[in-house]
Amino acid sequence: MNIVETGLSWWQVKPDVLWTDWLIYALLIVVAVFINHARQHEHLRAPWRLILRRRLAMSSCIILLAFATVGLLDSVHFRQAVEQRSDGTIRYGNESISLFDQIVLPLKKYTEKTYSAPFAVQLYSKENIEMDDGSMRRDYPRLKYGGAHLADKPSARYEDIKSRVITALWKAGVLIVAITIILALWRGAKRSQGLACSLRSMWLGHGDIPWKTIIATLAFIIILISLSLHLATVYHIFGTDKVGQDVFYLTLKSIRTGLVIGTLTTLVMLPFAIMLGIMAGYYRGWIDDVIQYIYTTLSSIPSVLLIVAAVLMIQVIIDNNPDVFSTLQQRADVKLLALCFILGITSWTGLCRLLRGESLKLREADYIQAAQSFGVSNLKIITRHILPNVMHIVLILVVIDFSGLVLAEAVLSYVGVGVDPSMISWGNMINGARLEMAREPIVWWSLMAAFVFMLMLVLTANLFADAVRDAFDPRLRNS
Repeated sequence: MNIVETGLSWWQVKPDVLWTDWLIYALLIVVAVFINHARQHEHLRAPWRLILRRRLAMSSCIILLAFATVGLLDSVHFRQAVEQRSDGTIRYGNESISLFDQIVLPLKKYTEKTYSAPFAVQLYSKENIEMDDGSMRRDYPRLKYGGAHLADKPSARYEDIKSRVITALWKAGVLIVAITIILALWRGAKRSQGLACSLRSMWLGHGDIPWKTIIATLAFIIILISLSLHLATVYHIFGTDKVGQDVFYLTLKSIRTGLVIGTLTTLVMLPFAIMLGIMAGYYRGWIDDVIQYIYTTLSSIPSVLLIVAAVLMIQVIIDNNPDVFSTLQQRADVKLLALCFILGITSWTGLCRLLRGESLKLREADYIQAAQSFGVSNLKIITRHILPNVMHIVLILVVIDFSGLVLAEAVLSYVGVGVDPSMISWGNMINGARLEMAREPIVWWSLMAAFVFMLMLVLTANLFADAVRDAFDPRLRNS
C-alpha cells in the first residue's frame, strides 16, 4: 500500500485516555459537585471563609493549584497524526503524549548526549574530540542544544543569562501589575470603590481576604514561569541526566505522578477507614472486635514487604499479558493504578483507629443519647451526627497521608518496586541519580531538583492541612 505524505496539522490528534485520566476527571467532577453543594449551605461555607482569611493557607492553596494545573495538563493524552494514506485514512503515532508535553515541546525534544551541568554549554565530562586537521584532542564537547544560540561565543553565556533574566523580570512585573489592577477593580466593583481606594485598602490589609499575600504568591509563581520561558528554552537550567534528558522537564513531568499517587490512593483508603472506623466505635461489641482484629493483623504485617509482594504479582500479570497494552504509556499507567490500590488497601488502618476512638467518645455524647432515646435509626445518627463531627479528623489525615504517599512513591521507586521504570517520577529520578553521587565529579542536580519540588509540594500540603484542621474542628473554631 502506497503511503502519500501530506502536510498534517498538529491538532490532528486521536484522544488516548488512560485509566488514571478517567479517575482524575471523575475526581474533578466530585470536587465541582462539592463546591456547588458547599456554596448552598452556610455551615460548609463558614469554615472555608476562615481558611480564606489565613495568609499561609491562601499562599499554600495557590501553590497547590499551580501544581494541580501542571498535573491536569499532563492528564490530557492524545496521539498525533504522523501519516495520511492514499485512501484518505490517517495513521497515528504509537506514542501517547499529553497537552503539557505539547506546551513544553522544546524541553522534551532537546536531548543531549549525556550529563551536563545546569546552564552549561558543554558536557560534564571530557571526551576525545576530532579536530579539523584529523588530530584528536581531549576536551569538553559543546552541547547540541544548550547554549547553541551563542554559536562560537560560549564566553558570552553569563551576559546572555543576565539579559534574559532582566527581560523576564520586567515582563513578569508588567503582568503582576496588570493582575493587581484587575483584582483591585474587581474588589472595588463589589464594594463600590474606585481603583485608587481599592488598591490602598488592599495594601493596608483592610478586609478579611489577605490580598497582599495572594498577590505576592502569584508574583512568585509568575516570576518563576517567566524565568523558565526565557531561560529553559535555550539552556538546560537544571542540567541533563545520564541519557541527556532535560532534568527540568523530568521534574515537571513527575508532578502528575506524585499527585496521582497522593489523590487516588487517598480515595481508595477513605471508604475502608471511614466505614469501618465509625462502625467499630458506634456499634462496639463483636463488630468492634472483628474490625479491630482485621486492622491489627494488617498493621502487624510489614507494609513494605506486603507492598513489594503485591507489586511483583501485578508486574508478573502485566508481563504475561503484553498484548493488552497498545503503548508503553498504557502499561505504565496500569501499574501506577495498581500501585495506588495497593497503597490504599494497606494504609487505611491508622485513620480507622483514630475514627474508632473518636466514635467511641461521640457515642456517649448527650445529643447522641437523646437521638437514640427518640428512636432515631442508627444510620441517621451516624450520617447526621457522628460523621460531620469526625470530618475534621478525616480532612487533616487525608492531607497528611497525601504528603506521606508522595514521599512513599519516592522510597518505593528507589528500591525498585514503585512505578514503572519508563514512567517519569521523582522516585525514578532519585533512583537514577543515586549511583552518580559516588562519582567524581558528583552529579547532584537530578537529586536536588527532585528534592526541591517534593519539598515544595509536601510543605504546602501540610501547611494547608493545618488551616483546614483549624477551620473544620468545631472545638478550635468555637475557641
